[in-house]
Amino acid sequence: MADTVERLRVAIQHKIDGAYDDAVAVINEVIAEDPNNAEAHRQLGLVYGFQGLFDESIEELEKAAELTTDNVEVLCDLAMTHAMLGMFEEAKAGFEKVLAIDPSHEKALQQIVYFRDMAGV
Repeated sequence: MADTVERLRVAIQHKIDGAYDDAVAVINEVIAEDPNNAEAHRQLGLVYGFQGLFDESIEELEKAAELTTDNVEVLCDLAMTHAMLGMFEEAKAGFEKVLAIDPSHEKALQQIVYFRDMAGV
């Protein structure tokens, strides 16, 4: 079959097209062959989020973050998912981690304003 990068490209296109089951199938093939592929875990986490499988989404995004500890896009996706689920303390900590690595990260800068203004978070 096609190489990993190509298969992930196909999976991402399935995700964009709303063919989530197809995306999951392709991504799971990649993970079966390479369990430490952080991008595959990231993409699976994003697809699960679109499917409303939020526990699974967080789990996969956390796995991606463990595998690539300084990837700001993975960390930002995880923080955005935490925010979407009302996990505000985790979201704030995630955005702060992104900004510690990349102080000019646009999405994290936009989001952290909200969390810094919230009392108690």
